[in-house]
Amino acid sequence: MAEPSFLTATRSSYDAIADDYALRFHEEIASKPLERALLVLFAELVRARGGPVLDVGCGGGQVTARLRDLGLDASGLDLSPGMLAVARREHPGLEFREGSMTGLDVADGSLGGIVAMYSTIHVPLAELPGVFAGFRRALAPGGECLLAFQAGEGVLRMDEAFGHEVRLDFHRRTPEAIADLLEDAGLQVHIRTWRARDRDERTPHAFLIARRPV
Repeated sequence: MAEPSFLTATRSSYDAIADDYALRFHEEIASKPLERALLVLFAELVRARGGPVLDVGCGGGQVTARLRDLGLDASGLDLSPGMLAVARREHPGLEFREGSMTGLDVADGSLGGIVAMYSTIHVPLAELPGVFAGFRRALAPGGECLLAFQAGEGVLRMDEAFGHEVRLDFHRRTPEAIADLLEDAGLQVHIRTWRARDRDERTPHAFLIARRPV
């Protein structure tokens, strides 16, 4: 079966900009107090249940590394070999592997947590129910899922980044719409928050934490 075109476009685009992207955003989490606080909260929730954590769409690995610093057994998964090369170079003690959130290659109920920080934004709406069903399958009962995404509606198409030709679609969604999809997939949303956009951002940012029921 042919790979969906959005996966091919996303992979090739991030491969093209991997080094420039990593240089621009390598300290991004350090400058975002709400994101840092939510990762601390997520880590406490996961530690209460136990189990490894998968950073889905890990990019250059900065979130994976922060999760490990918070005491979690964290590893990263990304579609782009270029971004994975950056992650392995910057965080040589961590595990990073290639794969897609549309078909997580992990055993059922094997994860204590899943983090998807600004990675579902490239997935078309029609694919999200399957992605979230896959998250539920991979999580152990009581496992936690943290999502971060740009809030809004519509799609932003980017054809150039860092001087490279790319083809990236950024899907803006409301927190209510994503919460409904998570609930439909069998994940219970128990924390919702958001923040206003920073000066260099186009939209507010939304954050949801959902749990696979025990």
